Amino acid sequence: MPQITVDCSPTARSALDRQKFALALHRLVVDTVGTRLEACKTRFRPADETVVGDGGSDAPLVHVGIALLPGRSEEVKARLSQAVVDLVAEHLAAAAGGASYVSAEIRDLEASYRKR
Repeated sequence: MPQITVDCSPTARSALDRQKFALALHRLVVDTVGTRLEACKTRFRPADETVVGDGGSDAPLVHVGIALLPGRSEEVKARLSQAVVDLVAEHLAAAAGGASYVSAEIRDLEASYRKR
């Protein structure tokens, strides 16, 4: 915990320094929700087939999903979500410039979650 997944379109993958972004994201999560740095785990998943609106845009598309152990308030999750969106946009702007499509969702892990 937390389990982090980052879905990236091809243009986002080429624009985003994934290692640098993940390290910044981990620090942000720790500072916002009070978890341990070594507990943060991020997976990047390619989203090779993405279409936005009428299909005329090739702007980078990134969606970050963060699953946390239950107990954080909706306010804390909303604050983290906004901070993640801002962080992605900052990292994309440094490389890609221009428009991008960025979203984030923070959710609770299900009671069935187990780790080792």
